[in-house]
Amino acid sequence: MKLGFGLYRHMLNEQHYKFARQCGATHLVVHMVDYFGNADNDKSNANQPIGAKRGWGKAGDGGLWSLEELLKIKAEINGHGLEWYAIENIDPSIWHDILLDGPKKEEQMELVKEQVRIIGKAGIPVLGYNFSLAGVSSRIVKPFARGGAVSVGMEGSVDETPVPNGMVWNMVYDEHAPEGNVPCVSHDELWNRLQYFLEKITPVAEEAGVKMAAHPDDPPMPYVRNTPRLVYQPEMYQRLIDLYPSENNCLEFCLGTISEMTDGDVYEATNQYSRQNKIAYIHFRNVIGKVPNYREVFVDEGDIDMFRILDILKRNNYNGILIPDHTPQMSCDGSWYAGMAFAMGYMKAAIDKIGME
Repeated sequence: MKLGFGLYRHMLNEQHYKFARQCGATHLVVHMVDYFGNADNDKSNANQPIGAKRGWGKAGDGGLWSLEELLKIKAEINGHGLEWYAIENIDPSIWHDILLDGPKKEEQMELVKEQVRIIGKAGIPVLGYNFSLAGVSSRIVKPFARGGAVSVGMEGSVDETPVPNGMVWNMVYDEHAPEGNVPCVSHDELWNRLQYFLEKITPVAEEAGVKMAAHPDDPPMPYVRNTPRLVYQPEMYQRLIDLYPSENNCLEFCLGTISEMTDGDVYEATNQYSRQNKIAYIHFRNVIGKVPNYREVFVDEGDIDMFRILDILKRNNYNGILIPDHTPQMSCDGSWYAGMAFAMGYMKAAIDKIGME
């Protein structure tokens, strides 16, 4: 097991590379999409984006991340003693009609294929994605964690506000879209769209040497913002894997989200999918409760026995990356940095201890 660290687009600089390395990370998971275009999201404290009903901001311009751009960033990362392990999430500007089954679906499928080829040429082994219409939604910010540390969670209600036209996955891809909302479709229809995506992209990913890693729905509810969800119970991951059997059809395994699910068991799910060698990387975070009532907390205070998770991973010879993902904001200057440093210290000590047993 390797200790990784996640960085947002605006954090790709020397300060954050050094911070990640000082925390003990050897690998990076990078968000190339800029989620912070909405004024509700504050880049200054580096917290996770919220954005509420207005979304996280504007999607990209429809262009691809070029090989030159990726290689430049990779060289900077390598120069600080780190390896670039994964890109997390596809820019909605190049795949919104794949998600929505829109008129540009075929055209955009060719764009995503080319993006995967470029990622492979850059030597980045994993591309994480979230096949979701509403994206991460329905959460609130409160002092949910130990000692009143600010974090996110749900308190019994789900956002039922329809997603407006021109928005998908929390990002605005068309500011001039006609009035109206994204129609509510069935779960089966969304699964059909995913099957189309996997059938088209997986052979390209195999050739490019890139693993496609699917994130579960966060929060894991059957519907959010009048749109269906795909992976909101642990066994639904198996359906995704079975849609296109391939070593390159993998999972971005979020422990917090799995634990929030109303059915199943986070330990059984960890065992099931790590035993199949289907986990590309892990969001190593903890929560208390289940949807629609849960809160994200410090890594050592939640419902999940994190050492039990590590034992399962070790038994199944998991050799991937663990990253801290979300952390509560600590009451000090640099609240995000303090929260991340706490999580990374815990994770490094836990990995070392498991490795010595």
